[in-house]
Amino acid sequence: MQAFDLYAILPELVLLVATCLLLVASVYVRERVTSTPGVEQDIFHTPRGVGFVYFFSLILLGYLIFAFIGRMGDPALVAMNGLFQSDPFSNLLKACSCIAVLVSLIYSKQYLMDRALFRPDFIVLALLALLGQFVLISGANLLTLYLGLELMALPTYALVAMRHSSEKSVEAGIKYFILGALASGFLLYGMSMLYGVTGSLDLIEIFKTVADPRVNHLVMAFGLVFIVAGLAFKLGVVPFHMWVPDVYQGAPTAVTLMIAAAPKLAAFALLFRLLVNTLLPLLGDWQPMLVLLAVLSLVVGNVTAIAQTNIKRMLAYSAIAQMGFVLLGMLSVFDDHAFSAAMFYAITYVLTTLGTFGLLMALSRKGYDCETLDGLKGLNKKHPWFAFIGLVMMFSLAGIPPTVGFAAKLGVLEALVDAEHTFLAVIAVIASLIGAFYYLRVVKVMYFDEPEHEIAISGSGFAKGLLSLNSILVLVIGIVPAGLMSLCLDAMRRTLLGS
Repeated sequence: MQAFDLYAILPELVLLVATCLLLVASVYVRERVTSTPGVEQDIFHTPRGVGFVYFFSLILLGYLIFAFIGRMGDPALVAMNGLFQSDPFSNLLKACSCIAVLVSLIYSKQYLMDRALFRPDFIVLALLALLGQFVLISGANLLTLYLGLELMALPTYALVAMRHSSEKSVEAGIKYFILGALASGFLLYGMSMLYGVTGSLDLIEIFKTVADPRVNHLVMAFGLVFIVAGLAFKLGVVPFHMWVPDVYQGAPTAVTLMIAAAPKLAAFALLFRLLVNTLLPLLGDWQPMLVLLAVLSLVVGNVTAIAQTNIKRMLAYSAIAQMGFVLLGMLSVFDDHAFSAAMFYAITYVLTTLGTFGLLMALSRKGYDCETLDGLKGLNKKHPWFAFIGLVMMFSLAGIPPTVGFAAKLGVLEALVDAEHTFLAVIAVIASLIGAFYYLRVVKVMYFDEPEHEIAISGSGFAKGLLSLNSILVLVIGIVPAGLMSLCLDAMRRTLLGS
């Protein structure tokens, strides 16, 4: 291992070592015993070290955010004998992933405490999933990509089923695990076919071999089908979306946020690494697949969400439709503006998702989860500021100006029109109009319905302030999107030139 190899993987090493040390230290750090009345404790619930682990996890995530931001100006490099790559694209997505996990932990603290889930193992599993996202985002080899994918997925399986006393949570965990294993099998089988044809696991070597007209195109096409199927599952797009609503609803809201936010960035990175960095010569094969997946996701996601009364299921179908927009942004090949528009869309979607689920956890309390539309009735009459936060988030998801969701959708639509996919742009606009119905229905419930029960806001003052800042950012970036857009464009352009 050379010096630049160590430099390239230093943040990942710091995260791995620190997470292991926090897990071990939590056993020896004693804290005051606190029990939650009415909540059954299980064998994993101990008073040891959870505050210690939480505090140092926030410091660790803060360090990683600044570390990756500081690397944004570094040139692209491939380290560890071609297994790992560090470039502006990966550094930006890693910084955003760290921010997402940091904000998720702050939003989740009171929610977890009220349900006896605020434990060291929850935080450690979240950090290990983040490590998997890092490895996945920086993978330069099929083996590295798959290891990162599994390292991200396995902790999330455990997180979903962590509430042992809930049948829905355990059921969601089992479904997620079985379908996730199936999707991983699809992806691995497709990768094995790529290896069989090209004789290499290195993404750059595969790109060179695939571009050779003498290669067996039929086998490559079969492998591509399995790879796209695995990618579609990880993104949660139709027809590989069956796990998304059940997992979103069955998991505790804090875990749902962990699944809905940062992993979407890693899934987008996997999509970019495999289809753009590696299989671009097979554009004629995978582009029609993405068109079909995107259109089905936009239509099925938005239409099905209309019938939902459970907010988490509604947001699950909303996520399916939103990922359809991300896929549309990947259709304009050889265009760094289109890829950066898709990247901008993914990042801003995560920002909006953080605020949406943060509001749901703030409206939840001990013994009550805010999961239905009835729980939001009359919110404006009791807590007008939090109703405004909900309005901003719904407007952003619907793509209504001046929120950031409008700027993100506009960027993808412009890329589609520039690539002469005008018909797809029209379908996307119509699907967005359909989706606006169920988003505006949430606003109507908050502002015009009478409250059916007492509405209390839980969480610390810091978490409430961060939630307010989150909503302000959704508005500010929507009004002035040029800064983040140029950052995404610069990162994408330098990464494509470097590769």
